Amino acid sequence: MKTRILFGTVLAAMLVFSRCDVQSNKQTVKDTVAIINSQKPNGIDSNKTPLKNMFGVNGYEWNFLENPAAPNDRSHIYEANMALIKSFSAVRHYLNWNKLENTPGNYTYNPTNNGSWYYDVIYSRCKQEGIMVLADIKNLPVWMMNTYPADERDDENVPINYRANRLLPASYGVQARTAFQFAARYGSNANINPSLVKVDNRPRWTNDAVNNVKIGLGLIKYIECGNEPDRWWKGDKATQTPEEYAANMSAFYDGHKGTLGNNAGVKTADPNMIVVMGGLATADVSYVQRMIKWCKVNRGLKTDGSINLCFDVINYHLYANDGNIFTHQRASTGVAPELTISGKVADDFVRLANGLKNKPEVWVTETGYDINQQSYQHAPPIGNKSPLVTQADWVLRSSLMYARHGIKQLFFYQLFDATPNDPEQYATSGLAEGTKRRPAADYIVQTTTLMGNYIYKGTINADPLVDKYQQGNNIIYVLTVPDQKGRTADYILDLGNAKHATIYTLKPGADTMHSNYVNTVNGKVTVKATETPIFVQAAP
Repeated sequence: MKTRILFGTVLAAMLVFSRCDVQSNKQTVKDTVAIINSQKPNGIDSNKTPLKNMFGVNGYEWNFLENPAAPNDRSHIYEANMALIKSFSAVRHYLNWNKLENTPGNYTYNPTNNGSWYYDVIYSRCKQEGIMVLADIKNLPVWMMNTYPADERDDENVPINYRANRLLPASYGVQARTAFQFAARYGSNANINPSLVKVDNRPRWTNDAVNNVKIGLGLIKYIECGNEPDRWWKGDKATQTPEEYAANMSAFYDGHKGTLGNNAGVKTADPNMIVVMGGLATADVSYVQRMIKWCKVNRGLKTDGSINLCFDVINYHLYANDGNIFTHQRASTGVAPELTISGKVADDFVRLANGLKNKPEVWVTETGYDINQQSYQHAPPIGNKSPLVTQADWVLRSSLMYARHGIKQLFFYQLFDATPNDPEQYATSGLAEGTKRRPAADYIVQTTTLMGNYIYKGTINADPLVDKYQQGNNIIYVLTVPDQKGRTADYILDLGNAKHATIYTLKPGADTMHSNYVNTVNGKVTVKATETPIFVQAAP
């Protein structure tokens, strides 16, 4: 299809410079984390985030609906792909605004006038399967892009009409009205004036399925405003300053405190929907600090004295490699997450969030590794491990690292390769291929099965890393050597009075881990930790 070919062309160009790379100055650094007493009963009591929240994935509507055997039917879930998607706890849906509003003021969802996608079908199935969806409304519709001069047209331009004032929330009113319509349909608030909710119910051809107004379907709880608003590589026409993006988000959030009308903004439609700021490409804490300052000046304080923020969740992107996003130094290879400043960056964002009265969550909605060895974001072979297995190790270790540093949701880029066999960065980051999981997704499935609902309670040793997870009275320890050269380390794990232990090891291609039941010696067991995480649980 022509629309998909165009998307692929644009994506290939975008991938040249579109993600945040970790600063490391061509050298590895060692992540640090506070160490707790191994027998401490409660650990981090305030943490309520299950490990499975670290297992989200980025994807598109065609990942759900495009069946090769029935390419013209987009009204049904393609079950082979759905089986893969069920490997993950959450999906960040890259949702192009043009799909929702193909022509000005005319909204379609089920099917969309642009592409005939059925979003009701996707979101209903995700809710049925217990998969959280983050709907990321991004990119300009064609009719707005065409307000720009021909040589400046790009669907990643700032989401306003050409030459509108970027610092005024009202300039973003068109997008805010689309956000209202989406939230009215898919949010949880059924008490909305029906006259405010619009769909284009005109058939496109004879016997075409038509859209109907629906309110408060309760299918979407999280919505994101754009993607990488600080996209410096696209130039001024596409890059927003923190103040400009804060104005954008203020309109998107609640119609700039209701001043843009009763049909603008997410919160105007559904006060309970959670608004996530667009993932920052530069992972720059000062960008968010300036947004907060803008909110204090332009949105004021709430009655409890907290700043009236234009977002509920802080969000950024970070890809672990040996480059430097802060100086735009190009990387040459991906790097194991603990050997970069990824943990420190997470700490900086979490510290900022915790310093605010309402303590917003911090999410990372893009990270990952390529398998093509010509990409500067590639996971290399290590010892007898193929790039696919190294990718699997580093993906799971990224989840464990971000749990360690207080991130509340993590999404990997992405379900399938953007362009298979392409040497460009981020083109071969897929966690699945065809109708099969890659080892990275195998590891996610196996870890979810074993301990997806367990909560991180602290780290009792730094090298090897020994993380303590707990669910009720059940405790599992995760041991990892934080390196990338095939190193191992023996560790004596104290399991208290336990006479036995079960040691679980990951297995590419399997649904569950291999388990080994062993005796302890005075409650202790010696574990050979490796760069692939190993899981240990006391056993009767």
